[in-house]
Parts: sequence; C-alpha cells; structure tokens
Amino acid sequence: MASKQVRYEALVKALHADLFRYAYWLVHDKHIAEDLVQETFLRAWRALDSLKDQKAAKSWLITILRRENARRFERKQFDMSEYDEGSTVDNFSTSTEQQLEDHWLREKIARLPAEYREPLVLQVIGGFSGEEIGKMLDLNKNTVMTRLFRARNQLKDAIEKDNEIKGRING
Repeated sequence: MASKQVRYEALVKALHADLFRYAYWLVHDKHIAEDLVQETFLRAWRALDSLKDQKAAKSWLITILRRENARRFERKQFDMSEYDEGSTVDNFSTSTEQQLEDHWLREKIARLPAEYREPLVLQVIGGFSGEEIGKMLDLNKNTVMTRLFRARNQLKDAIEKDNEIKGRING
C-alpha cells in the first residue's frame, strides 16, 4: 500500500499542472477543470495497478480526463431556454490585446472539426507526440500525423481568410 501511495503522489506532483492546463482548455472554466482533474486522479488511484509503464502515465491520465469530461455530458441535462440579449456581457471590450488574440485563436481552433481539433490540442497544449496521441485516440500514428497536418492547414486557411476580410474592410 505504501508503494502505491508513493507512486500516486509522484504522479500527482509531476502531472497535475499539465492535466489542469488541458482540462481548462477543454472546458474554459477553472472550477470545472479542477473538478475534472480531481475526478481523473480519483479514477487513477483506483486503477493505478493497471498502469504498468510509468512513461505512459501522462497519456493514460489524459485519456481518463477525456473520458471524465465526456461523462459530464452524459449526466447533465441541458436547459435549453432563450437568453435575454440585454443580459449578455461584453467581456472583450476592456480586455488586453493579447487576451483578444488568444480568444480569436481559440475560436478558430474550436471551429475545426473535432477529428482535427483534438489531436492539435493534445499536441500543442499537452505536448504529446504523434504516437502518444494515437494511443489516446485509438488511431495509428500516420492517421494522427495526417490529422495534425490537415488541422494546421485548416487553421492557416481560416486565419488567412480572416486577414483577407480585415484587409477588405480596412482597405
């Protein structure tokens, strides 16, 4: 039991920040991201004996986190009510230029099809290799690399299109 506790504490210490960063990118809410990470580590504790290769711990935990995030939607019943347009808040008028650019880029990435968006986020935010992403998404490495290539191209095209529109407006 003591060695399991030591292994677990080492996992939490080494990977908590990476998992939180990925969870926050997924859900855009600090509290939900914290809950997801906590649930991920709870499930990891229960299944720690199934982790045979410590080098695979990060991808193993990311996979657990992705499944936990999916479970949130299985349990949640959305209330589909109309919003009052007057009550919407403009959070970006007073934001810094960097926050606006981050939001703009995040929107472009969010508009990518999920099959391209997810590997891109895992690579950029998670720092995973093509092989690791393939294991997490149950894809072969070549498929992952193709999707990453297409994701970058689609993102580049979206950015160029946006710049072209801005050029016409400002020109």
